[in-house]
Amino acid sequence: MLTENKVSPKVQALNDKAWVRWTALVLLASAMFFGYIFMDVLSPLKSTLQSLEGWTGDAYGCYAGSETFLNVFVFFLIFAGIILDKMGVRFTAILSGSVMLIGAFVNYLALTEWFDNSSLKPFMEGFMNLPSAWWNITPFYEGMPASAKLSAIGFMIFGCGVEMAGITVSRGIVKWFAGKEMALAMGIEMAIARVGVAVVFLGSPVISELGGEISVSRPVGLAVLLLLIGLMAFIVYSFMDKALEKQTGVKEEKDDPFKISDLKYIFSSKVFWIVALLCVLYYSAIFPFQKYANNMLQCNLGISEKEAGWVFFVFPLGAAAITPFLGKFLDSRGKGATMLIYGALLMIVCHLTFAFLLPAVAHVPAGEPTPMTAYIVAYAAIVLLGISFSLVPASLWPSVPKLVDGKLLGSAYAVIFWIQNIGLYAFPMIIGSVLENTNPDVPMIMNEETGQLVKNPLLYDYTWPMVLFACLGGLALLFGLWLKTLDAKKHYGLELPNIKK
Repeated sequence: MLTENKVSPKVQALNDKAWVRWTALVLLASAMFFGYIFMDVLSPLKSTLQSLEGWTGDAYGCYAGSETFLNVFVFFLIFAGIILDKMGVRFTAILSGSVMLIGAFVNYLALTEWFDNSSLKPFMEGFMNLPSAWWNITPFYEGMPASAKLSAIGFMIFGCGVEMAGITVSRGIVKWFAGKEMALAMGIEMAIARVGVAVVFLGSPVISELGGEISVSRPVGLAVLLLLIGLMAFIVYSFMDKALEKQTGVKEEKDDPFKISDLKYIFSSKVFWIVALLCVLYYSAIFPFQKYANNMLQCNLGISEKEAGWVFFVFPLGAAAITPFLGKFLDSRGKGATMLIYGALLMIVCHLTFAFLLPAVAHVPAGEPTPMTAYIVAYAAIVLLGISFSLVPASLWPSVPKLVDGKLLGSAYAVIFWIQNIGLYAFPMIIGSVLENTNPDVPMIMNEETGQLVKNPLLYDYTWPMVLFACLGGLALLFGLWLKTLDAKKHYGLELPNIKK
């Protein structure tokens, strides 16, 4: 909620100075960059986790889904939006950075030798041994490796921080770029975060093998140190934000108590729900896919984790390169709803390619090298997904301020993120379960740490998981068409440019 005091017309606000507002953006985006690095630091190491730590597909899926557990079932994201609206960007940014760091450190401890030799390991082995029944909504089940359980707890805490940071950064960008290059700024912020994913897919396998001894804790530890730097970036940003308020007299009020009844204006909006559901469908086909993409490429192309990382890194890197240009186009030309439709179409094509075309062209008799055609198909599909991942976020997030009153913007972002988190919680576990159940005859290999037999992580068939992702894209397409139709009738301005002339 913003209130304006009278200011001398001669005073130029800090956010009117291009270099100052872009510096603020760099600080916000840097923290999210490090957050995205940690979020996917283990994604390229799924096969190593299975062979060294005994993490089955189910265990890995539960770990991946745990990031959003507290956000969904304890409604932490809703509380985060309330905190953001009432306490402001500065307080919430520092709080989110601190929570990310604490959760990441717990996650790191779970994968260290210290944990293997501590009394905490047998405790975690007996912790939350719940049956794999329909009512078990937790990420824990009987037989889940102890390291996966503690990692999931740390990832839950980290997830509270990173999702809180996401809505805080979005609100901060609106605060500094309203009426200016807002979509471009959001596009650049997302682009920087995407580079973090590219860094992970290239760097994690390399760092895990440094010194000739494979360690999954090594890249996680480095990511924890980067989150500490991210927290420092949030702290520096808070000083800039405070200076902006002092200079302009525009400040975020904290006096007015939050009323639950305020949310009725959000929940009663049909167009808001369309955007929220489009969001959960689209992102459920992207972020859970990232968790499995490296292993999917290994299985289809018969390559190592490092080689798969080199193939997949063009996805986040390409998205990072394209997103700012799409944001600039959206600022000057508009067409936000149309971008959402094209993005969903491209995503459908990509996932169907991974489901059917890539396995067909990559299939060769045992002992023969994978044909170059398969690599070309894989790169082409990933490039299409990168373009899709640029189109949708660049147009989706700048559309929200056009649909919601400014005083409820933090809560609106929080509700959207909360709904999105339901999908991000459920689908990694759904994909893990589908992957295990559709691959009952995968040959077994010996776990190097425990001596137990586990399925060979390089021989999975990913057809049905990819089909499921494509179906999510199809539903997102339908909501995109509905949104464009509604915008044409109600004139929300989703197709109009953001920069006001």
